[in-house]
Amino acid sequence: MEVDKESSTSGAVKSEENCTIVLELSESDSLFDRKKILLQKKGYNTKEVIHLNSSNDPDEIKTSLKIMLQIARIINFDEVELYFWEDETISTVDLYSPRNELVALNSILRIVENSLDSCTQMQKNILEELHIAVVDMISNCSNENSIKSVIVEDYSCDKENCLVQWGEDNGMKSRLQIAYVEGAGRGAIAREDLKVGDTALEIPTSLIISEDLMKKSDMYHILEKRNEMSSETMLLLWSMKEKYDTNSRFKNYFETLPEEFRTGLSFGVEAFMVLGDTVLMEEIIQAKEHLQEQYNQLVPPLCNEHPDIFPPELYTWERFLWACELWYSNSMKIMFPDGELRTCLVPVAGFLNHSLSPHVISYGKVDSKTNTLKFCLSRPCSAGEECFLSYGNFSSSHLITFYGFVPKGDNPYDIIPLGEFTPSTVLFIKLEGDEGDFDENSHVSSTNTHMARGTWFSKNHDIFHYGLPSPLLDYFRRAQNAMPHSKTLVQENLENEIEILEQLQLNFHDMMERLGEAELDDRENTRWDVKLAIEYKDIQRRIVSSILTSCNSGIELVKDNLCRCMA
Repeated sequence: MEVDKESSTSGAVKSEENCTIVLELSESDSLFDRKKILLQKKGYNTKEVIHLNSSNDPDEIKTSLKIMLQIARIINFDEVELYFWEDETISTVDLYSPRNELVALNSILRIVENSLDSCTQMQKNILEELHIAVVDMISNCSNENSIKSVIVEDYSCDKENCLVQWGEDNGMKSRLQIAYVEGAGRGAIAREDLKVGDTALEIPTSLIISEDLMKKSDMYHILEKRNEMSSETMLLLWSMKEKYDTNSRFKNYFETLPEEFRTGLSFGVEAFMVLGDTVLMEEIIQAKEHLQEQYNQLVPPLCNEHPDIFPPELYTWERFLWACELWYSNSMKIMFPDGELRTCLVPVAGFLNHSLSPHVISYGKVDSKTNTLKFCLSRPCSAGEECFLSYGNFSSSHLITFYGFVPKGDNPYDIIPLGEFTPSTVLFIKLEGDEGDFDENSHVSSTNTHMARGTWFSKNHDIFHYGLPSPLLDYFRRAQNAMPHSKTLVQENLENEIEILEQLQLNFHDMMERLGEAELDDRENTRWDVKLAIEYKDIQRRIVSSILTSCNSGIELVKDNLCRCMA
């Protein structure tokens, strides 16, 4: 899970009877240049000032908020979102994804809330009206993207409840209860109605498993002498032993952990046979080879040299893999008050499941005043509703490999990196000629790689777009000596478009053939890993099918325009 990162600097400037909201794209943003160009195309600067006046017109706040939201959406784009963003033919920046919308709205909300303490009554009235409008938009967004979880009532959560009680006895505050969720395992359910900004879970740093604990153990003086060893690796080795320590302070926590995590790292032979030549197959193999090499170089020597500290029976390959799965699937990056970013295990917080439309999107920083880690809501969560966390902007292949699940809904990060095409195809590993080739008249990516995803995400299926990413299409146009921004209905351009679409269609047709036919087996009686492998390939087929459909529709559209042009 990833710590939240700020991508903008902003605030509110006030005069006696009006407020001025400042939204600014931080120059430290790694995507600054590309976001700057997109902001300028929409008529905005990297530092935009929005004036809010005291007015009886109820639509004035909504109009100002609409402008702020358009800017905040672009400021909070990540690289994938920026790559797939539609081009300048769309006059406004509409809702892009549930994640982006929540982040953008909450960034505006923080500005408003930080400004309420030091203002006149007139200014306060304006800001409170804006606050209500933002919260209303967040609630509407929540209603549109909420996921219904089914609670399994007869499933016992005694161990989990013991852990929660242990946490509360040691200073933890929780407004959640643990229950078994159908199809997802354990989940955190709201005990009461929670609104935006409420703290669902607050955990003291004394309950967080971090490198400080490991440094107090009897193995640290041995491990610290190995200069190449990271604190994460040390913690992994510590947890392998701590799990079996009956006197461990975290005994209640380790007892709630499963005997097998069921991530992609534990896939069996049958699941690999189902995956075949896919990105997920490659990802799992590379990860396991890395872990096996790490184990062979590290663990046997430690067991031979220090069998009293590293008992061989506790440090087998199977238990090493289990510990790796634990840290991959349950660890969080936490920023401590000393400015250090540490990888930690956070008891109870691990019960919060991931969602494409999470309730908690900003977390991972210890509050220096309370010395606690707070999980505050970015959208409302009703009593009895499952409270979701964002593990990060990950593809289904990554989530299967390191977490062992596929999220519900359409995942905008399920992309097909075109580097995964085989050497015999046109779209080979590294599309040359893109390095630094990004200007204000082009949607060419500043990177030299391209990607594709389900075309149902696109809002633009018109000619020269077809629901396909503009950077990819522009790459092919340049390859044919056609200017990327020369999108006019003339014969030469239209003939180029047909050739490009046919080329893409050929390559994705080849990919569809390699994916094979859909599995028709009885999935209810199929092993968990095979089931995940089948689900992943179904996702890939759906993506490739949508691209083929868009290519086919695009060819027909261009041919129709070509006929009219020649007539």
